[in-house]
Amino acid sequence: MGKRTVEFVLGLIGGIFGFFGAIFALMVGGLAGAFGAKSASMVVNLGWVAILFSILGIVGASLVKSKTKLGGWLMIVSAVGGVISISFAYSLSFILLIIAGLMAVIKKSD
Repeated sequence: MGKRTVEFVLGLIGGIFGFFGAIFALMVGGLAGAFGAKSASMVVNLGWVAILFSILGIVGASLVKSKTKLGGWLMIVSAVGGVISISFAYSLSFILLIIAGLMAVIKKSD
């Protein structure tokens, strides 16, 4: 079992930034709903989905030290799902989570 500190830190920061992106999407959806936009509820729902993916990313980061491959795959799924759900607002999280996830999956154990 390796240390995997880099993967842990990148995954944790990616998950936290994912929360910020999701909250941004929720605010945009709420503001659009206040102005009567048709698809505002969809944006709000996708913001909630992005929060779930952020939680999944943080869980993956916490598992990466004990169950490296599982934690890596959870971060990869979180990155892809988050960027599909709220697109640009999840871009920084996508980069951090995909790097951490790929490092955990590809890098050999120490």
